[in-house]
Amino acid sequence: MLLVLSEEQKGHLGCLPRVGGAAVGELGRLAVELLRRGAAPRACETAARKLNTGVDTIQHGVEGLMYLLTESSKLMISEIDFQDSIRVLGFSEELNKLLLQLYLDNRKEIRSILTELAPKLPSYHSLEWRLDVQLASRSLRQQIKPAVTMKLHLNQNEDQTAQVLQTDPSTLVHLIQQLEQALGEMKTNHCRRIARNMK
Repeated sequence: MLLVLSEEQKGHLGCLPRVGGAAVGELGRLAVELLRRGAAPRACETAARKLNTGVDTIQHGVEGLMYLLTESSKLMISEIDFQDSIRVLGFSEELNKLLLQLYLDNRKEIRSILTELAPKLPSYHSLEWRLDVQLASRSLRQQIKPAVTMKLHLNQNEDQTAQVLQTDPSTLVHLIQQLEQALGEMKTNHCRRIARNMK
């Protein structure tokens, strides 16, 4: 699978040949460091002084490398696909090898950083349900008014929470049909391809 770069990202990465091979290694280290710790404008200023380059050039180079490394790591692009993806940039063979080595050295760490940054969503623990039917009231002697009450227990960050939901059976049947339809859609080739690329 090839990584498709937009014109803006190509422009950000276009500054790499100007700064030189040694500086690309420094920018790559800075990009991984920024992924790990977050934005640090002083780090770009320090790198710009060290490399005798403008701060904007360093920031664009770091942003371009961060995108290239994170997207490639997220999609687990193979070496050949990575080389083919950056070949469109028109860099020298030496610079392409340097970028490939930077990717290979850091992809596991970047994947672990991305995993830590992913939101922790609640997960299902258990479900309790009850069916209530009102058969009559003072004003109406014969009526049937069913209601389904559910208590959904969720786990989130070692804590357990509960959500109480109440609905009528027809809405519940419609909800079940929609969920079954969504599960059926997940079995299509298109959805499998998307899910495989998200891993």
